[in-house]
Amino acid sequence: MLLKSLPLLALLLFPTHDPLPDLKIGDALPASEVKMKDVSGEMRSLKDLMGARGLLVVFSCNTCPFVVGSEGSEGWEGRYPELMATGARSGVPVVLINSNEAKRDQGDSFTDMQNHYKEKGYSGSYLLDEAHKVADAFGARTTPHVFLFDKSMKLAYKGAIDDNVASAAQVKERWAFNAIANMAAGQPVDPATTRNLGCSIKRMPHKH
Repeated sequence: MLLKSLPLLALLLFPTHDPLPDLKIGDALPASEVKMKDVSGEMRSLKDLMGARGLLVVFSCNTCPFVVGSEGSEGWEGRYPELMATGARSGVPVVLINSNEAKRDQGDSFTDMQNHYKEKGYSGSYLLDEAHKVADAFGARTTPHVFLFDKSMKLAYKGAIDDNVASAAQVKERWAFNAIANMAAGQPVDPATTRNLGCSIKRMPHKH
């Protein structure tokens, strides 16, 4: 199932919310100094985690079928280890952020994150975004939603990991992988923007 075959499902997964910012290519890394709790127990900011050639931020979770898979779909999570290895070789660490504040008691608690990290063999940081402050600053909308920043902390790519959530074997466009490789080699990232697809980040209702 290709990305273009899922627009109706994606629409159904988006609740209404207050307007979020829309980062543009070249924009600075937002909320770079906000400390978040890593599954290791340490407090880390995105600025702390920047690599020699940049940083890839993936808004993720433990519960969305676009991440963990479902009947008939592998989900994107199975590609995280390769994405992390690609980033490590290129000097671009991959950081996962869980902003699902409204689901902390439904599978996305800090303890759930720690358990999921171990079960899936993640590497690098998996951070809890308290009150979805960082997701709000990014304008992150889905799990997953990918943002790649260069060594100057400027946005170089945003969107999806690749073009096929259902099957890694049927992927034709490896957008995030190619973006890391091109950026690390000093080459243009093209496309620099693709359509993110997934479950909506589960935000708490805004207080007015």
